[in-house]
Amino acid sequence: MGVLYLFVPLSMIIAGILVWAAFWAIRNNQYEDLDGPAHRILLDDDDPKIPTNPASVRSDSPQTKESDKKST
Repeated sequence: MGVLYLFVPLSMIIAGILVWAAFWAIRNNQYEDLDGPAHRILLDDDDPKIPTNPASVRSDSPQTKESDKKST
């Protein structure tokens, strides 16, 4: 029974650390792009059509359309 005096506060401290880590991850945009890395691994890095920063260049932007015209 005496071990409860150790494990209950210890589990509360660990739970507090986990909640703090979850809020830190949300505030620092760690969950912003969940699909990007999964798709990026399938793409060829040597292809000049692939932008270096996919978040900065969208498919409907004029920069992408100009690069498509040059390559064809």
